[in-house]
Amino acid sequence: MRLIRGKNTKPEKVVRRMVSMRGFRYRLHAKRLPGRPDLAFPGRKKAIFVHGCFWHLHEGCRNNRPPKSRRSFWLPKLRGNHLRDAVKLRELRKMGWKALVIWECELAKPQRVQKRISRFLGN
Repeated sequence: MRLIRGKNTKPEKVVRRMVSMRGFRYRLHAKRLPGRPDLAFPGRKKAIFVHGCFWHLHEGCRNNRPPKSRRSFWLPKLRGNHLRDAVKLRELRKMGWKALVIWECELAKPQRVQKRISRFLGN
């Protein structure tokens, strides 16, 4: 568990590169925002979360396979992650922010993700 990163993951770095190439400035892991979004754009009141399919229970994704061992530990933990994500997104929206969730599996089609990011950020 100790080796699993929560910040600066490879998918997150890919998204950061896409955003930077478009010329957008952002804050990393904004501590004052619910859920600590991976990228926050305070001037636009927008946030981007980059979620791993396994860790955040991406529904319908083939990367989201339930663990075969220690299920009594892992399943409640993963469900808790999923529920916490929903609560934090709701809190952000109540504060007047908009959020975009990018799933790890979506990065296999970078052009599509790039378009979503551009539409979301308004460029």
